[in-house]
Amino acid sequence: MTPPPMSSTAPPGPTGLPTATATPPEAPAPASARRTAFAEGFDQLRTAATTEPGRLRIIGAVLALLVVAFGAVTAWQTTDRASAADDVLTSSQPLSSDAADIYRSLADANTAASSGFLVGGQETPASRERYEKDIRTAAAKIINAAANSDPDSPSAETIAELNRLLPEYKGLIERARTYNRQGFPVGGAYLRYANEKMQQDMLPAAEDLYTKENQRLEDDYADATAYPWAAIALGVLALAALAWAQHRTYLHTNRVLNHGLVAATASATVVLLWLVVGHTVARSGLGDSYDHGVRSLNVLHDARIASLKARGNENLTLVARGAETRKEGGRTYDAYDYSFQQEMNALGKDLTRAGQLADDRTGEQPVTEAVGNMTEWKKRHAAARDEDENGDYQAALDKVIGTKGATGECFDNVDANLATAIGHEQTEFRQAAGDGRDATTGLPVGAAVLAVLGAAGAVLGIGRRLSEYR
Repeated sequence: MTPPPMSSTAPPGPTGLPTATATPPEAPAPASARRTAFAEGFDQLRTAATTEPGRLRIIGAVLALLVVAFGAVTAWQTTDRASAADDVLTSSQPLSSDAADIYRSLADANTAASSGFLVGGQETPASRERYEKDIRTAAAKIINAAANSDPDSPSAETIAELNRLLPEYKGLIERARTYNRQGFPVGGAYLRYANEKMQQDMLPAAEDLYTKENQRLEDDYADATAYPWAAIALGVLALAALAWAQHRTYLHTNRVLNHGLVAATASATVVLLWLVVGHTVARSGLGDSYDHGVRSLNVLHDARIASLKARGNENLTLVARGAETRKEGGRTYDAYDYSFQQEMNALGKDLTRAGQLADDRTGEQPVTEAVGNMTEWKKRHAAARDEDENGDYQAALDKVIGTKGATGECFDNVDANLATAIGHEQTEFRQAAGDGRDATTGLPVGAAVLAVLGAAGAVLGIGRRLSEYR
């Protein structure tokens, strides 16, 4: 059989049916042509801005955002400054005073130990009790400073150093007492060694702690008194935007007032005035607490420290009996007496400065009395030095630690008057700093509440205009 012939033409289909034509599938749009949600939102916003209702909605949202941002920033900045002011009053200044008390207690303990040593084999109960009280005070203040300082702060290492040195110093003093009671001269050597540890290690560490706490106090003052410029700028911007919106409404409607926008403006104005006035009063109170409190306290603490150093050196002049010398300007001096003269000069300068800073009679009187005590102290010390240089050691000793007419009376009077002046300045500091801290009480919460009310007023005011288009 012969197969049918092959042909390239398709067999004819049924008559009247259309022939299907193959079409390629449509290619998907390139990814770059797809619109992002942000772009679509921007187009919608731009379209809405071409109509008055759309513009009103945008204006309402911006006004509400500005007022809320103003309230939030005001609350944040005033809270931050109030916290710094509270730290000044309850933390950094008390710790600065504690650091000064640590120094004073250590120096006074050293002075009491040397005074007891001068008595002879058996020190007096009063001298022993004074030494023990000073050591207890220093230990308690060191513990308090450690509890109230940050473990990572610069003060922590200094506090730990003082904690380590205090038992070592006490041990040396006890050895000096033991040998002194037995009449061994080595007791004086141990006392001088204890004094060196105090003068070269402990007191510099205490002074370093005092300096660091004072710097912390300065930082807290700077934080508490810094102007809240961001909040003030936002407040001015919010009021300007509200004024513009009300002017625009007046031009479009010929209505003088829009109640919602007026309420928003009133809220923002109250917050701005509260912020400016409250911060100004707080800054003034804190400034007074620094000028009439902290500055005077620093000078008085320095004066008290200088008097303690002078008294310790005066005692050690008799303990060493010329064993320690110092050359200055080609002349040889007793090392402790030379240091005594330097500390008395520092004391005189500090008392002069304290008298200048005292702003009332109550603060000035104890300083004046301390100056008189210092002058008498110098006279009695000069008489004691004459006796010692003339070979009458016992007469010199009586003029230094005797019961009547001794330099010890002058030192005690200087210390007592300085303590009175410090107490007065502390009271003035607490009152002024407390007034400064309390000046912004309620402002953070008030600012937040008024900002919410102001934003609601702006939205309602704009909503009133929108209702005219429905």
